[in-house]
Amino acid sequence: MWAKLKKFLWQWRIVGLAIPSVTGLLILLRFAGFLQLWEWAVFDLYMRLSPMESPDNRVVIVGIDEADVQNMANANISDEVYAKLLKKLKAQQPRAIGLDIYREFPVEPGYAQLKEVFESTPYLVGIQKVAGEPGRDTVAPPPVLKALGQVGANDLIFDADNKVRRGFIDLNTPDGEKVYSLSLYLALLYLDAVGISVEKIEDDRFSLGKAVFAPLEANDGGYVRTDARGYQILLNYRGPNGHLPTVSMTEVLEDKLPPDWGRDRVILIGKVGVSFNDVFFTPYSGGLLGLSEPMSGVEVHANLTSQIISAALDGRPLIQTWSEPWEWLWILFWSGVGATLTWQFRYLGKQKSNTLKKRASLMLAGSALLCCTYGAFVQGWWIPIVPPLLALAGSAIAVTAYLARSAGDIRKTFGRYLTDEIVAKLLEHPEGLSLGGERRKITILVSDLRGFTSLSERLPPEEVVKILNFYLGYMADVITSYRGTIDEFMGDGILVFFGAPTVREDDAERAVACAVAMQLAMEPVNAKMKELGLPQLEMGIGINTGEVVVGNIGSEKRTKYGVVGKQMNLTYRIESYTIGGQILISEYTLQELKQPVKINGEKEVLPKGVKQPISIYDIGGIRGNYNLFLTQAEEEFLTLAEAIPVQYLVLEGKHIGDAVFRGNLIKLSAKGAVISLENASQQEVPSGLSNIKLNLFNQDLSGQVSEDIYAKVLEQPAASGSFCIHFTAVPPEEKAKLEGLYQSLIRC
Repeated sequence: MWAKLKKFLWQWRIVGLAIPSVTGLLILLRFAGFLQLWEWAVFDLYMRLSPMESPDNRVVIVGIDEADVQNMANANISDEVYAKLLKKLKAQQPRAIGLDIYREFPVEPGYAQLKEVFESTPYLVGIQKVAGEPGRDTVAPPPVLKALGQVGANDLIFDADNKVRRGFIDLNTPDGEKVYSLSLYLALLYLDAVGISVEKIEDDRFSLGKAVFAPLEANDGGYVRTDARGYQILLNYRGPNGHLPTVSMTEVLEDKLPPDWGRDRVILIGKVGVSFNDVFFTPYSGGLLGLSEPMSGVEVHANLTSQIISAALDGRPLIQTWSEPWEWLWILFWSGVGATLTWQFRYLGKQKSNTLKKRASLMLAGSALLCCTYGAFVQGWWIPIVPPLLALAGSAIAVTAYLARSAGDIRKTFGRYLTDEIVAKLLEHPEGLSLGGERRKITILVSDLRGFTSLSERLPPEEVVKILNFYLGYMADVITSYRGTIDEFMGDGILVFFGAPTVREDDAERAVACAVAMQLAMEPVNAKMKELGLPQLEMGIGINTGEVVVGNIGSEKRTKYGVVGKQMNLTYRIESYTIGGQILISEYTLQELKQPVKINGEKEVLPKGVKQPISIYDIGGIRGNYNLFLTQAEEEFLTLAEAIPVQYLVLEGKHIGDAVFRGNLIKLSAKGAVISLENASQQEVPSGLSNIKLNLFNQDLSGQVSEDIYAKVLEQPAASGSFCIHFTAVPPEEKAKLEGLYQSLIRC
């Protein structure tokens, strides 16, 4: 148990370091105020994106605009006009009237009439401005209403970006007197009619009907050390400017409204024209579309009044926030999501498709965060958005940077591992850097270019390197896409593992599919070779599955990740039986396959070092999830008008035999020929799959022979005393002669 825990902690150590580090950094940045504007911006966006609520018909506005002023004889509306307006509104039998107009001094004519209305209307509330320096920032209330105790504060709170996101419930005057806000006073008058009143709860909280109110603290939501004096709550606007029912003063004065229009409503009277300089920016002001449209002060108060009434009667959510510890845990959680996702996808490598998968997973996580916070906002919770989003990205970047740096360090130490998977395996195991290995069943793929050795002898070294780099680049991309581990490039040969360092259930299937894809990739390779004026290439592939020892092999000074075992040697033997364009797999690999394959042929061979014959299979494709197939062209042998004398020697491994055999080349195909023995009774036909070195005699009987041609004996049936061959390496001059001869046969 302890060993497993120790292994787990080692594997995930970078995640364990990244999560608290990124979280701590984000909390510090947040506390310093660097994220405050961003959080306000997202708050505004969520407010604008929230489903539009229906207007609250319990709260209406009588707006005084520029047209109303123009209808007056005097631009400064007199007390007589307000007295007339209030009398007409009283006739509507509202529950409360809020006069959001400063009236600390009489404005004749009509003050006596207005005073009479003030004294006879117990549900009328006037305003005063409380906050600020006395005499300069404050505005006194109407004396009559002050004496009656019918005054509310109409102060608004502005954030640093000049937007109104908070509203007062109450606040204290410089003398220490507590004054209800205009909105609360009006809401209480409305609710009193249905028997709802304030009930005190501990810690400055109070209940009102279905709602519990709590004061905004200095660091609630996205705020950092804000001025939280007075009793403040976050404003939950019902909609943008003009959303609440509004009529003009002229409509009221000229009796253009129904007689019961204001019955049982809260009516607020205030200036709504832009020229009155009583408009303010709100979360609905601005955005990507349209110009910033401010909201009148009276409508801001109407929204807060509606918010209090709706919360008390309907349970409409107030905007709440988490405590700071919960917000820190929230940021920590999303930091963990970013680090974990990045670490989990570390095996995918750097291919474009895999990079897109990594990005998609992080984008999906980010989308989930936005959906969660938006859904919570709609339900009345302002949960941090920007800090966790930055934590998600920051932790992903931190883990990615660590992986890049560590992988580079390990590559410098151990040489060049060619897959990110090996690097990740070394990173997550404390014993990954030590020498040694483990016994494991894997599938081994070996590929080799036919005749490349003789080709490289005739080309400049720079040309050889150019061909190799181009060919190996193509093959490496294919192998990586099938999650093969490239252990080594051996000149023109490639050694690939499936099942090391990571075992997967489909190792054998991926190896076969990879081999087919590699052979298919030879078509664009050869197209490019032709374009560059370079020789065409042919590749043979052998695949075998078996138990080997896999791990770090070498010394403390030089180490290589690789495998050892007889199954490795057997794979090389199987590959040696291939001709260009062919894939041969062992019977052990065939037994491991779960996806059906196309088998072109089966052969029984006895490789060197193996006691019993084994079967090998010529693969033409793989079905199922991969559905990849090789195009198989029929080899057509055409009879020569005149046989070409030849001599050949049989290759034994890397050595050339001593016995020289003679015969005649009697048939020719695009890539092979048929040879008949000169003395069939005295010479044996070379065994199938053996390699020969061939020389053609000049037909002028001068005795001169061609350059060395290499070929593999096919098991394809031929006439008695004859055998078929497939050319594996032909010098350019001889290749041109043979191709010319074959084309002449086709034309005939």
